[in-house]
Amino acid sequence: MSAGSHKGGQNRYPGSRLLALRRTLLYFALLFALMPLQAMAVAFNWPLKRRLPQRFHQQGCRILGIRVERRGRMSRAAPTLFASNHTSYWDIVVLGSLIPASFVAKSEVARWPFFGLLAKLQRSVFVDRRANRAGKQRDEMVRRLEHGDSLILFPEGTSDDGNRVLPFKSALFAVAELRPHGKPLVVQPVSISYTRLDGMPIGRYLRPYYAWYGDMELLGHLWQALGLGHLTVVVEFHPPVTLESFPSRKALASHCQEAVADGVAAALTGRPIDRKKSGAQAAAAPEQPAAEAGSASPRAQRAGGREDALDRSGGGAGALPGLAPPAKA
Repeated sequence: MSAGSHKGGQNRYPGSRLLALRRTLLYFALLFALMPLQAMAVAFNWPLKRRLPQRFHQQGCRILGIRVERRGRMSRAAPTLFASNHTSYWDIVVLGSLIPASFVAKSEVARWPFFGLLAKLQRSVFVDRRANRAGKQRDEMVRRLEHGDSLILFPEGTSDDGNRVLPFKSALFAVAELRPHGKPLVVQPVSISYTRLDGMPIGRYLRPYYAWYGDMELLGHLWQALGLGHLTVVVEFHPPVTLESFPSRKALASHCQEAVADGVAAALTGRPIDRKKSGAQAAAAPEQPAAEAGSASPRAQRAGGREDALDRSGGGAGALPGLAPPAKA
């Protein structure tokens, strides 16, 4: 992946290689200092195994220059299923610094060199979509939930570009059907948004420096992000719900996606999204003539309004002088 403008046939790196190196060395020093302790805590089932990852991510945010702005009230119910949008590998550090929980990850992550080990040390739950593994995974989730372990789920099933939230896959909410200790599982939608770099709005053309999606190459993307300035990330906790409040798992997924999408839009534009007001305006609007039957639905219009608002909120390349959007690998 390359970024920046060309000068004399060379790509000009927009950040500081020295800063990237300093952050890398400090982060790995912290990581290697705490890895043996966490490995022992997991092996011997010490209570520390739940607290240490959160402390690690909090220190990691300081080293990496990440300022986390929290909005809303996090569920204190144990356990809780937190359903968040997924923009980047940075989500792990940011959400891990706030929420004492384990991540739900695809089974391939467990086999990744080094990163798989880190995921296991954080006690991630690995999900294999093959039918013959479903029963074992369900039993593991029930066991973890009945021990009071909260879980963090990324229901988009992939990472987004940070400007909008992809549809949530209702199949990934199967865990919400579980009833630990015979009680409905609390589900809390969570929005994560990358909003400012050194106090300036990032905008949609600069957000790819932090959003990791598509065919972007990991190490090059990570190195560029490490060399940039201080990042502000907004995390909003929306009102918790349970599956019992909805007619189906699909309806629960739709509700969570809508809440998260509104939270992201509000964080990026700096203006809250009043969905009730939007719905009332849509209901009061006169019926469109037949010639306009192909017009967007009220929900699509609201989504389009959010995207238009993003364009007006400093989304151009000029939002932060000297930085151009990174190209994909």
